[in-house]
Amino acid sequence: MKYLSTRGDPTERSFCDILLEGLAPDGGLYLPAHYPQVDAAMLARWRDLPYADLAFEILSLYIDDIPAADLRALCRRTYTAAAFGSDAIVPRVPLEPGLSLLALSNGPTLAFKDIAMQLLGGLFEYELARTGRTLNILGATSGDTGSAAEHAMRGKQGINVFMLSPKGRMSPFQQAQMFSLQDANIHNLVIDGVFDDCQDIVKAVSNDLDFKRTWHIGTVNSINWARLLAQVVYYFAGYFSSGAARVSFAVPSGNFGNICAGHIARMMGLPIDRLVCATNENDVLDEFFRTGRYRPRSSSETHETSSPSMDISKASNFERFVFDLLGRDAARLRRLFEHDLREHGAFELPREDVERIADFGFVSGVSSHADRLATIRDTWGRTQTMVDTHTADGLKVGRALRRADETMIVLETAQPAKFAQTLREALGREPDRPPGFEGIEALPKRCTELAADVHAVKQYLQQHA
Repeated sequence: MKYLSTRGDPTERSFCDILLEGLAPDGGLYLPAHYPQVDAAMLARWRDLPYADLAFEILSLYIDDIPAADLRALCRRTYTAAAFGSDAIVPRVPLEPGLSLLALSNGPTLAFKDIAMQLLGGLFEYELARTGRTLNILGATSGDTGSAAEHAMRGKQGINVFMLSPKGRMSPFQQAQMFSLQDANIHNLVIDGVFDDCQDIVKAVSNDLDFKRTWHIGTVNSINWARLLAQVVYYFAGYFSSGAARVSFAVPSGNFGNICAGHIARMMGLPIDRLVCATNENDVLDEFFRTGRYRPRSSSETHETSSPSMDISKASNFERFVFDLLGRDAARLRRLFEHDLREHGAFELPREDVERIADFGFVSGVSSHADRLATIRDTWGRTQTMVDTHTADGLKVGRALRRADETMIVLETAQPAKFAQTLREALGREPDRPPGFEGIEALPKRCTELAADVHAVKQYLQQHA
């Protein structure tokens, strides 16, 4: 399998070539040259596999430069009941006829990011040991990516993590999960800005090819193809556990990585009917799916909400979907993202392209703070299932758009304990806290505050790599 850039760089690369990369050299995102197709016989053969073996089967369609025995062993080491709380790894939780949750938050940091990040840590360690290289991971987080990455990489040989987060924009629990880590290879950089400022800095560093190569910069954000690929697996697992002939998924969406994995699964031939993109008050993606207009918001226009991991107005993975929507026309995509966005702050697709969005199964909707509270109360009152604020966004939009005969699976994103303030507001009680996380907010914290400035981040990295 070869990989190419969404912006047309003609150099084809293998999986291991791009594993430690972020953006492609031309600023685009990597995608496989084609999506491997699954058929009914393959689905039947995979239906009852343990999660680790299902992961191996799917990943091996995209990875041909890691020996199969090594890849299978890596998957089996990663996806264990000890790490994820059950043999199912991602158990399905029925809520009502035709509507269920896919529980993705039972990993080490209580968020769906663990499922990909734990595998990514193993892949990085494998490749670095094989090549004798070192890696400085530069990432941006709006909450859960940072803690999942740091817990996956802490103490690993040859790896340093430099994680940017927006000042004051994460919950106290999320901050504590990151800032309490004392490992010498973990560096938390608190940026005076919003998540999009952090993400812009990561992209700017990735686009400085000399700096990137000199300092061995890699990324764990969902612009990294390997992380996105790992997320494809749980769409297959959710489909198999539903028992339905076709399913739809409702996905809380900020940076578009989670739902982009569903798009890839659908392109592979998994019987997905619709992909429901649920946003919070930062509704850039909903506006696009309704109108074909994509207008990223400025930092000052990005709302601070009670589902903070979705307070994102520049969806990095969105480019991958637009590339497919445009028939993989890299020149046209480049005009949209390098000219129209830069010159006009937005682009708008013609009506024929907007009409084709439905061919890819996408629909969308918005959830507000009031919706979140109502959904958390209703779900708890009727099913005794407690959900976090982001999952509530997915549930609200999924319920609103679900057809009468549709099997809808909502992707859970995190444990409610990570967003205790809103849970208290909704239910008048503390959310259940998993064992081992008591008093985490009181632990000593270690972080460095920096301005939203590329040079300041580069300087810090040079001093601590």
